[in-house]
Amino acid sequence: MIRINLLPFRAARKKENVRKQLSIYGLSMLLVLLAMAYVFMDINGRLARLAAREEAVSTELARYADINRLLTEMNDRIDAVRTRLEVIAALEKGKTGPVLLLEEIARAVPGDRLWLRGLTEKNGILTIEGSAMDNDTVALFMTTLEDADHIRSVDLVNTRMRHLQQYRLNVTEFVLECRTYSFKEPEPPDAQNGTQPQRARR
Repeated sequence: MIRINLLPFRAARKKENVRKQLSIYGLSMLLVLLAMAYVFMDINGRLARLAAREEAVSTELARYADINRLLTEMNDRIDAVRTRLEVIAALEKGKTGPVLLLEEIARAVPGDRLWLRGLTEKNGILTIEGSAMDNDTVALFMTTLEDADHIRSVDLVNTRMRHLQQYRLNVTEFVLECRTYSFKEPEPPDAQNGTQPQRARR
């Protein structure tokens, strides 16, 4: 009977298996390291691109910040100019009212038949004093004034005849009261005191 010693063969096979496992482990570790290096490089590339983009955005925002500052300054100047224009317009409006009123009075005067001696205004009531050739001229003057845009109503306060000795002429002196555009009706006493009128008891 022949006996074969298989121990050396088994030992060699065992070493070969160990060598294969070590080779597979080494290749696996190498692949893992390569994968980690690739991921690391990819992440570093993304971070670099993001940093460059952040820097570009910061530069652009700084430029826009200067533009926004200029726009804010321009808007402030525009608001200041608009406020000044509104004040000027209000002043012009307040100024043109009396000017137009005087122009309307001047147009209403019948030529060479009526003369004005005085104009006084208080609380929207204009008092006109003058002389006219006759009562019809005074009536014509009042009618023309009532058609004026800046006069609401015209009331005759009084008239009287006067003889001008040096001219040997009789004239009619008159006083008119006109409610102008700035006239406001006085508030009733109850409204001024802040109370309402009481109802009559039944």
